[in-house]
Amino acid sequence: MPLDIISKRVFFRRICSLRMIIACAILSLLPIAASAQAVVGDPPALTPGLHYLTLPRADEPAIRYTISIPSNYSPATPVPLILALHFGVRGGDAAGAGGEVVQILIGPALAELGAIIVAPDSVRGNWSSPENEKAVNALLDMVLAHYSIDKKKVAVTGYSMGGAGSWHLAEKFPERFSAAIPVAGRPPASASGWRLPVLAIHSRDDQVAPFDPTEARIAELQKAGVNAKLIALTGITHYQTNRFRDALRQAVPWLREVWK
Repeated sequence: MPLDIISKRVFFRRICSLRMIIACAILSLLPIAASAQAVVGDPPALTPGLHYLTLPRADEPAIRYTISIPSNYSPATPVPLILALHFGVRGGDAAGAGGEVVQILIGPALAELGAIIVAPDSVRGNWSSPENEKAVNALLDMVLAHYSIDKKKVAVTGYSMGGAGSWHLAEKFPERFSAAIPVAGRPPASASGWRLPVLAIHSRDDQVAPFDPTEARIAELQKAGVNAKLIALTGITHYQTNRFRDALRQAVPWLREVWK
């Protein structure tokens, strides 16, 4: 993994840990009533920029997530929504991983869309687990309820484990999305029944997620008449996440055509 990505991961981990320490210290000093109110969760963020928040759930693990609000956001004007799914995390601690994939890849690549980007930290395991399916749907419900979203312009994307998660969630919950953009992610074994437009980005030199299955799925979808496109890259290995930015930028005009 490149040093710039490693340094970002370390930075985010330290920030998240520091935030948790500060939050616990503050809560210990608050009156009981104030502490009880604090567990309700963070209010929706409306100011432009990147926000690290938590969505609590009754009898379920809280969902930590990052949300990016575009500079021109106004509640009076509906904007697109991008669900961004992060890569696998060594050791299983996903704290801050959603923010990492937004910072490294998805935020810079899709900035021109003027979309809200929401990036959950996985609860446990990969995005196809029942726990993560439930968490993602709960987070989407919250965002749609609290922000001005054009519900015809909701797309899912992700990198590596998040790319596989994009394939999975778009296939299982097609009513929630208008398009899928999996990056360096393993596709399903079959595209039978697939409904959504899909733009897959994959490198022929990916040493972790083989290129051939993605090429086969896209060809299968094209044969079935689905709006499916493959951006095939060369010379980029799996862990060079930031080098996929230029390819992902090509999703901007593609999405605009899908959303017409």
